[in-house]
Amino acid sequence: MSQKILLIHGPNLNLLGKREPEKYGNTSMKDIERISQEHGSKHDATVSCYQSNHEGNLVDRIHEAQTQGIDFIIINAGAYTHTSIALRDALLSVEIPYIELHVSNVHSREAFRHKSFLADKAVGVVCGLGVFGYKASVEFATQYKK
Repeated sequence: MSQKILLIHGPNLNLLGKREPEKYGNTSMKDIERISQEHGSKHDATVSCYQSNHEGNLVDRIHEAQTQGIDFIIINAGAYTHTSIALRDALLSVEIPYIELHVSNVHSREAFRHKSFLADKAVGVVCGLGVFGYKASVEFATQYKK
């Protein structure tokens, strides 16, 4: 049976490849999604992707994941990582294991980015690996056992 992975992109990640390439690189969100889906299929996993700049939409998508039989969530919540108790509560309420992911190393950036409302309940945190972090997260998710 194929594993179902949900890849969630938060605010401003639709601008990857254009936004601050010195921090985030030149790879677009669509390319990241394609790479993640291809890597997932090599491991008998289906990777569904979702992006929104709106917190409530992200919460709704996390809730939907539970009814869709999603096995694992990879979430790059962007700035909401540091501000959203609502995303934290949504992730905890669906009881789906998840990885918190960041393209840049948030710990080498501004002090307000050092606090995450998601990390302490995540299975793992990937940051600072650039776009490779998505591939690593997908591979980990395919091997994760509850």
